[in-house]
Amino acid sequence: MAEIFDLFGDPVPANWGQRGRPEHVPNQQNRNRVSLLVAMGWSNARIASALFITQPTLRKHYFSELKFRDVARDRLVAQVGVKLMDGVNSGNVSAIREFQKYLERNDLMLYGQTRQPEKSVPAAKPAKAEKVGKKAAALAAAQQPDAGTPMGELMMRRQQAATAH
Repeated sequence: MAEIFDLFGDPVPANWGQRGRPEHVPNQQNRNRVSLLVAMGWSNARIASALFITQPTLRKHYFSELKFRDVARDRLVAQVGVKLMDGVNSGNVSAIREFQKYLERNDLMLYGQTRQPEKSVPAAKPAKAEKVGKKAAALAAAQQPDAGTPMGELMMRRQQAATAH
């Protein structure tokens, strides 16, 4: 029996028009969606709800996309790289810039740093003086009188006399 297709080219389920809900028919667009969502780290429950299907239906029809969960992100990144490389080969300047950023991100992932020459490290900054509170600053100022004023001169004489004895 020949398979029947609707106006959009999708196969029509066998029980179409009969009692009960027709079976979900996976198409390439939904397969691509599932692959993308798996690569983005979505859970099966979240993917199923995005496609308006149940989790058992997701596992039944999209098991081949779900089994590549471990490498899905790498496959997606590689696909983006291929598209960028196509743009670079065609001479697209913005694609060249994006491809350079793509390479830098890849190098960061592989080596933990960019392969660009290291920038000169500035000299170590001197340690900052410990901050003193208002009361401690006032107490320290009281111990160091200003010799330029008559009161400060008198206080200095008294301090010197106290330390001499």
